[in-house]
Amino acid sequence: MPLPMLASDPLSDVLGSVHLRGAIFYYVSFRDAWAAETPGSQVLAQALMPGAEHVLAYHLIARGDAWAATDGVPPVRLARGDIVMFPQGDHHVISSAPGLHATPDDSDWRVTTRDDPKPIAVAYHHGVLRPGEPTPVDEASAVVVCGFVACDLKPFNPLIEALPRLLHLRADGLGAWVAPMLDQAVAESMRSRSGSAAVLERVSEMVFVDAARRWLEQLPEGSGGWLGGLRDRQVGRALALLHARAAEPWTLEALGREAGLSRSALHERFSRFVGMAPMQYLANWRMQLGAGLLRGSHATVAAVAQEVGYDSEAAFARAFKRATGLPPAAWRRRLGTR
Repeated sequence: MPLPMLASDPLSDVLGSVHLRGAIFYYVSFRDAWAAETPGSQVLAQALMPGAEHVLAYHLIARGDAWAATDGVPPVRLARGDIVMFPQGDHHVISSAPGLHATPDDSDWRVTTRDDPKPIAVAYHHGVLRPGEPTPVDEASAVVVCGFVACDLKPFNPLIEALPRLLHLRADGLGAWVAPMLDQAVAESMRSRSGSAAVLERVSEMVFVDAARRWLEQLPEGSGGWLGGLRDRQVGRALALLHARAAEPWTLEALGREAGLSRSALHERFSRFVGMAPMQYLANWRMQLGAGLLRGSHATVAAVAQEVGYDSEAAFARAFKRATGLPPAAWRRRLGTR
């Protein structure tokens, strides 16, 4: 079986390599004054997607309006059709007014309902939580569709840290297809149509991909971080080269020559945007590519090592263990692959 070709669009590369998967959906109705809290990534992963490294939540306001808040970030007002996302997996609150908090809830309803048909209906009335009991839409003050996306953080995922803790996507700025497609997918699932669960999962992933792309497009020129680096002419060129030709024996001088900067200027500019030196980025990206090949093919570790630019299996295995905590073969066994 031939190994996959390496692509040249860094954002698509990362999105394709971090094992995105959508799963649980809630269709939540609220009445009167209300607040609902979502725990952080670690708790969500244990409850909803055991084994996931990172779980982020997003919410579509299908009816009414709402406020979204997480610690350290000013509350954001949400209108019908808006989506709010918490890429870094922060604990957060969605409420009818700023400053509200949900009634403490120690139940395990997320665990006991996670295998129920999707979307899972939930009602909040006067602080009382009722999983499995939808409120008729015409009686609800607000209706929120809650989706969750899991992804890998290891060996290397530069995107999650580059996104804001709270990402507000206004209805008038969304792609024309996003909210209607999500709403339609939920409606089909509620009618128990065949294949609807798979549709919901794919739509959930697409919402995240669209959010990342739109955030990148609206970044002001000169913005820092990995996404800012993609928008910078020279750093973006260097990133594209490293992604497209990851197996090449790059030197800083050769990379700078192709990116249009001197060796020292490239090192300074790349490090300022991306937060690490170009050769360190290349080493990290090679580990991510190697992880994808180990997951998605039956190639030997030696073949994977060669594909991502290592002259020896031993050198690749040492680097991979530093990045993931496990040798390649053990990491592959943990995934249940051979």
